[in-house]
Amino acid sequence: MNRLAKRLVLFTMLVYFYQVNAVQQPSDIESKKMHPSSTSVKKGQHENNENERKSVEELKDLNDAYSRTSMKDEHEEKIEYDTIKLVQIADFTKERDSKKVPDMLFDILENQKRMIQKIVKEIEDIDKNNHLAIAENVIAPKPEISVAQQIYDRAMTVLNKTKVDRMLGHKLMGEAAMMGHPLARSHVAWEQLLGNPVSLDIEMAKQTFQELAKEGLPDAHMGLGFMYASGIGFNVSQAKAMLHYTMAAAGDNSWAQMALGYRYWAGVGVPTSCEMALDYYRKVATKVASQVTFSGGAAVHRIRLLDEIDNSGPSSGILDNDLIDYYQLLADKGDVQAQVGLGQLHYQGGRGIPLDHQRALQYFSQAANAGNAVAMAFLGKIYLEGSDNIKPDNETAFKFFKKAADLGNPVGQSGLGIMYLHGKGVRKDTLKALKYFAKAADQGWVDGQLQLGNMYYSGIGVQRDFKLAIKYFSLASQSGHVLAFYNLGQMHAVGLGLMRSCPTAVELFKNVAERGKWADHLMSGYQDYRAYRFEEAFMQYALLSEMGYEVAQSNAGFLLDREEVNLFKNRGEELVRALHYWGRAAAQGYSAAQVKLGDYHYYGMGTLIDYEMAASHYRMASEQQNNAQAMFNLGYMHEQGLGMKKDIHLAKRCYDLAADSSVDAKVPVTLALIKLQLLFKLESLKETPLKIMFNLDENIASNWDLYLITVITILFGAALYFRRPVVSHPANNLQAELINEGNANDDDRRGHYNEPNHIDPPNN
Repeated sequence: MNRLAKRLVLFTMLVYFYQVNAVQQPSDIESKKMHPSSTSVKKGQHENNENERKSVEELKDLNDAYSRTSMKDEHEEKIEYDTIKLVQIADFTKERDSKKVPDMLFDILENQKRMIQKIVKEIEDIDKNNHLAIAENVIAPKPEISVAQQIYDRAMTVLNKTKVDRMLGHKLMGEAAMMGHPLARSHVAWEQLLGNPVSLDIEMAKQTFQELAKEGLPDAHMGLGFMYASGIGFNVSQAKAMLHYTMAAAGDNSWAQMALGYRYWAGVGVPTSCEMALDYYRKVATKVASQVTFSGGAAVHRIRLLDEIDNSGPSSGILDNDLIDYYQLLADKGDVQAQVGLGQLHYQGGRGIPLDHQRALQYFSQAANAGNAVAMAFLGKIYLEGSDNIKPDNETAFKFFKKAADLGNPVGQSGLGIMYLHGKGVRKDTLKALKYFAKAADQGWVDGQLQLGNMYYSGIGVQRDFKLAIKYFSLASQSGHVLAFYNLGQMHAVGLGLMRSCPTAVELFKNVAERGKWADHLMSGYQDYRAYRFEEAFMQYALLSEMGYEVAQSNAGFLLDREEVNLFKNRGEELVRALHYWGRAAAQGYSAAQVKLGDYHYYGMGTLIDYEMAASHYRMASEQQNNAQAMFNLGYMHEQGLGMKKDIHLAKRCYDLAADSSVDAKVPVTLALIKLQLLFKLESLKETPLKIMFNLDENIASNWDLYLITVITILFGAALYFRRPVVSHPANNLQAELINEGNANDDDRRGHYNEPNHIDPPNN
């Protein structure tokens, strides 16, 4: 309708153009010469022109009114028909007598005006109420939608703060969701699906995702993709998972982009494609890198539950509350090192400590007052960047950086370099920036190395040198700086300063992508595990597993392996899913997961018994990661001839390698070697003339462990007996001889009594 209205205005103006041209034709001048009364003619023409001008203006006004009404199809056809007619007549007038043009055009315009007046009046009478309602909706959104958006924005502000108040954010998000805000509804659905910070409600989450997915919300498609991929709420369908992941990724959902990047990288459900994986991972890595602050962001702590069990205690990476209380006590008593340590923990987060820049400022200030250079430098970082309740202050930041740099602190030196490089509070000076970065890098400080790499990469203050840029980026990456990984990824992706390597670029971008804010689910999943909320922990690990986190894959498999999760139909399905997670973790190089795969094939858990496949997994773990357990298992399979030819010599070799690889393996290896020696002796005896005596049938051989335990028990009893003190007895003491008579015969066979004064017992 709007298109037709615009055409009407355009064609009306075109008609007006023809009208004016027609009035000003040379024939008018000639008529003046032919008729003496030219003044009256001119006056009449002027009146006609004025009337026509007014008609055109009225037509334009009516056209505006027409464009604001809800026209019906027949009205649109009528307007289009008359418009085309108008143009045709206007074109026709080019070849007609110019003196007739004004009258013709005037009639056309009058007819058009009357027709539009009639249409507009009819439509306004019929659609008056509807028109007002539509106008209100177009001009301003519904009040509840506007309020919901404000509440949602406030909730996101709370959740994105350095010190997150999750419960307040959840409360606000719930209010916005109740008002129908789609993103808020999706957020609440994710909370219900993961059980954090609310109780699990998979069915409600599923329903919400399905409703929002129909509206095209990327987050909802990501939720459905995850549920189809993991078999939660739906039967497993990797095809449907790929469909929803693709739709979510097209909407710029970072989780879906990571999931697709991992699938193309590992070949999960799709052919392996390094270039596709590179494209998806680079998109996410770029977003993560753009959000990195001067502090570097919160640390990502990866805790493997299987390693924690093997170590028989809580992970050493998480600080115990008692230990934190002890350090706080020391800090309150003025211990500078404790103050600096607590300040760094709260500044960077990690190890179970949430980010809290306000508390970090408090501890650093106490240590700085005592003259600690590290505390001064970190105060400079806090004031340079600012935080939730701390305003940026370049002057104060420069003061603390300068004090720390004068004491030779590399953190302060790199801080000064940043301020001179970007002109923050000081005059921009790239040469001074280069000098301070070089000093910090020489002391091994990661920020100095990173910034030097940036300067050589961009040619700021120095001649551009990709080789030196790679050198300093590599040094910074060894300390785990996320931007160093990102910059190296970019250089490997396009081949700057080195040969292009798509696999290397993917691994670097994957590392960066896994440091996004969503990595917080690793720690919250672990905290749920410690709180015996196993299903909630599993859901978070399962989500991160889809996004390619190896530690999450092994943890999800671990929880299913221990029967801690009751989300699947039966134990058989749990084992199938556990095998799936162990397989993904093993493919990413986790040797313990490779051993688990061997165990599942050995015992037929989640799959059929396959000794050859089990041996293959054990061999990979032993050869690639020197896993002691895998070597021991291989030795046993060589000894028993399971999945391979029986070979006692190779079995001993594997046992020896297991003992060399791990101190913990020495005791079981020693027992296995003793057993192996006994078997070896038995095999040797079979070839002697006593072959018939020592010919063991299959039944005895199959129960070798029972006989071994019997032999060890006999040996242990004999050892205890020989450790008894020997009782001497006189030669003529018949009573003593009678008492020891029962044991004398046995002792003679053992050669125990060899004393010179020994006499034989009397014959009865």
